[in-house]
Amino acid sequence: MPRAGFIEYWIALALVVAVLALIVLLLRSRYGLALKAIRDSELAAACNGIDVLRTKVLVYIITAAATAMVGAFIFLQRLRISPDAAFSVNDWTAFVIFITVIGGIGRIEGPIVGTIVFFALRQTLADLGTIYLLTLGVVAIMVMLIAPKGIWGLIVESFGWQVFPLERSVILGDRRGVSEQKSGG
Repeated sequence: MPRAGFIEYWIALALVVAVLALIVLLLRSRYGLALKAIRDSELAAACNGIDVLRTKVLVYIITAAATAMVGAFIFLQRLRISPDAAFSVNDWTAFVIFITVIGGIGRIEGPIVGTIVFFALRQTLADLGTIYLLTLGVVAIMVMLIAPKGIWGLIVESFGWQVFPLERSVILGDRRGVSEQKSGG
């Protein structure tokens, strides 16, 4: 019979895959285009026929559902739930900001890379007490100075790698016409 930790691992992995798939599908859909338009200019998006309120409400509902699933899973693992555990500034604010800044903002891969770096640092430095938190701060400052777009942003700029490509490109005409134009000119 499998141990409880083994089952929790697979449930957590399934949640990660489900949430990542939901994010990618949402951002690759027409709602993703609407979100980009709203991000750039709400007024221009509304003038182009995007229902800004409906799009925002849909995103808030999807985000709340995903957050609730992950939060429920986290608190199912704990034996005792208290307000201090649920609203800890270190666990839920500082570390999440650290993970996002280190990995990179604006890309799906950034927080994944930031999470890997955070847990590697936590695993190796957690026994050092307050020096651990100071080291996290120094790492965050160094990454912000060296790579303002985060570690994944630096990788994308250097190598052009994308695990979850979300950019769209416009192709004018059919493929034969494009290739004939390039070879003929």
